[in-house]
Amino acid sequence: MDNPIHRRWRCTLRGGLVLRVAAAVVLLLSPAAVSPVASHNDHGVHNNYLVLVRSAYEYDKKVHQNVSSWHASLLASVCDSAKETLEADPSAMTRLIYSYRNVVNGFAARMTPEELDKMSKMEWFDRSLPEQTYHLLTTHTPEMLGLAGADPRRGGLWNTSNMGEGVIIGILDDGIYGGHPSFDGAGMKPPPAKWKGRCDFNKTVCNNKLIGARSYFESAKWKWKGLQDPVLPISEGQHGTHTSSTAAGAFVPNASVFGNGLGTAAGMAPRAHIAFYQVCYEQKGCDRDDILAAVDDAIEDGVDILSLSLGHEDAIDFSDDPVSLGGYTAILNGVFICAAAGNTGPTPASLVNEAPWLLTVGASTSDRRFAASVKLGGKVEVEGQSLTDPNTTMGEPRPLVRDAEGTCATEAALTAANITGKIIICDAGGVVSTEKAKMAKRAGAAGMIVVIPEVFGAVVIPRAHAIPTVQVPFAAGQKIKDFMQTSRDATATFVFKGSVFKTPQSPMVAPFSSRGPNRRSRGILKPDLLGPGVNILAGVPSIEDVELPPNEAMPRFDIKSGTSMAAPHLSGIAALIKHAHPTWSPAAIKSALMTTAEPTDNLRKPIADVDGKPATFLALGAGHVNPQKAMDPGLVYNMTAAGYVPYLCGLNYTDQKVSTIIYPEPAVSCANLSRLEQDDLNYPSITAILDQPPFTATANRSVTNVGAASSTYVVEVEVPASVKVEVNPSKLTFKAVDEVLNYSVTIKSADGRAPASPVEGQLKWVCGKQYVVRSPLLVVAGARQA
Repeated sequence: MDNPIHRRWRCTLRGGLVLRVAAAVVLLLSPAAVSPVASHNDHGVHNNYLVLVRSAYEYDKKVHQNVSSWHASLLASVCDSAKETLEADPSAMTRLIYSYRNVVNGFAARMTPEELDKMSKMEWFDRSLPEQTYHLLTTHTPEMLGLAGADPRRGGLWNTSNMGEGVIIGILDDGIYGGHPSFDGAGMKPPPAKWKGRCDFNKTVCNNKLIGARSYFESAKWKWKGLQDPVLPISEGQHGTHTSSTAAGAFVPNASVFGNGLGTAAGMAPRAHIAFYQVCYEQKGCDRDDILAAVDDAIEDGVDILSLSLGHEDAIDFSDDPVSLGGYTAILNGVFICAAAGNTGPTPASLVNEAPWLLTVGASTSDRRFAASVKLGGKVEVEGQSLTDPNTTMGEPRPLVRDAEGTCATEAALTAANITGKIIICDAGGVVSTEKAKMAKRAGAAGMIVVIPEVFGAVVIPRAHAIPTVQVPFAAGQKIKDFMQTSRDATATFVFKGSVFKTPQSPMVAPFSSRGPNRRSRGILKPDLLGPGVNILAGVPSIEDVELPPNEAMPRFDIKSGTSMAAPHLSGIAALIKHAHPTWSPAAIKSALMTTAEPTDNLRKPIADVDGKPATFLALGAGHVNPQKAMDPGLVYNMTAAGYVPYLCGLNYTDQKVSTIIYPEPAVSCANLSRLEQDDLNYPSITAILDQPPFTATANRSVTNVGAASSTYVVEVEVPASVKVEVNPSKLTFKAVDEVLNYSVTIKSADGRAPASPVEGQLKWVCGKQYVVRSPLLVVAGARQA
């Protein structure tokens, strides 16, 4: 096995190779160890490429010391070592950035177009991928999800799961503030003996909670000139600290944001260990090759769960996508992988991280609001939300004003509006609302009302502002504007109410949560399910865009929203399940989460979308996570990693692309396998594609008994009259735990025509009052391939 430290090579004047490990360890390889080096002009523009090697080629242990030296020899075959060229331009040296051992058969390198062209003619060369940038998709939720009782340290699911003790969650993100109290290791046991990772912080920061912390920078630094080598995985941004503390933060009492959300903060799995991998950089993004390198190491380090709150804006082929590639290798090694669905909703077909071996998580609201209201004329109250300290009082009503543009986007417009001592109302547009508040403060405003865009519906995402601020839904904003037009000398004041719980019609799909259908595999419903992702309070280094009075301490918690916040909720919950069921496969854990997900809100009505109508499966997936039920699901749809291979062949991937995805498993020939249609993949949800007459499809499934040894399940199907569904058999009788039984589902169009629009229903296996194993059933028309 190669040393887990990734190597970076460079061509030398003598045609040899220099290996740089960590800070100063240098190893010279003789020219005999590498292929002969050709000479050609090396003065071209250098770019980063991911180079994939044909699956038939593997390194010879008799010739090469390790995978890195083999990759270096392949690269050396096109590396210019002419003395005069390198002396004239030593910076223009081809570089091996990363040598991958687990996630792909290949390496990341820095090359000129001429070198790449020469490499493309090599017998071992499969293909190259140009550099790609991925982006981050950015206290009460443990109680809301049933993890904690009234006392957050006692009761609830945490009792039966021991809070995820001994489970290692790997977080890929933009940096972590290791000294945050959420990462206090007091009372934590040491990590399990299998842990082989490292923590680059010193011993006062690394502890039994934060057991690993590393930076991946080798590719990013070439792409973004001037980016400083982080040395340590620290970021002044909030994202990585927030996601890490959401997944597995320790108990921190008296956590709040300016008095809002006051309580004991904790992650979903407070006793799980955190291994942090920095792959993203503020204002830049996340480099694909760095992501692959981090997953490569995390698997060898011994993580149990991987949490990725990042993604690419486009639908990327599974064989080109680092999250898909790394995710497959992860499940091959028994590592559960959880990924954010994206933040470009409610646009259809906008979600990312679509591979079926990933748990793709959309975002929902919680039942907590940071309530505030605008009292118009001292009488009528218009409801909104605010992170202004609940103890703040506005006093007498203040005049309501607007600037000429209505968006408060420039200092000049605010000054011209004469807003001193007044409350200004601002529409969305221009700069962010926190910047508007700073400008309004400088112009003397007493307060600000921010009107949320109409697309957000009733969902408000409050931020901390420099002056007292209430953010209101679009409809409420229109009511305030109407009041201003019809009232002489319109005035208002604010009422700050703090945290309010059990908000009706919760959860609701977040407006920004990306939607299906799955662009790469229409027969697999995505997202898989929803988790809390709106107004999530978790740890941060400091609060952004807020000016504090002198000597006032900066809060160590903040509210953030995004599928980035939803994914670590599910990662932490998966850790609880992993602790309770250590032998369960990633597919079994995923199935438990999906088949027990709730399709209804706290009023027992269908979970709504932002327009107030029931959310479709393309927004909702299987429903909203229910951790208590997921711990004991009754039946699971289990799979090994090998089960995805016939499915990939069924998607018409070439043999080489399939082999790229499943590396380091042996190469495959799809001609020698039975191709699997998408609807036959043993997935917890069922999508039937009626693509040709007579518009009939059959989906086959296998379920494994993980509940009562002796149990009988009876099927219940609920579908509209436009389709007919037959399940065979209609009853499953188990005699033992881990027994596997099969069934088939035949879906037909009732009128013999393709459905004009998606048809939604559900299939449930019911065992008395103890278990309900539910699968969403989606019927669509059209082509099977995207």
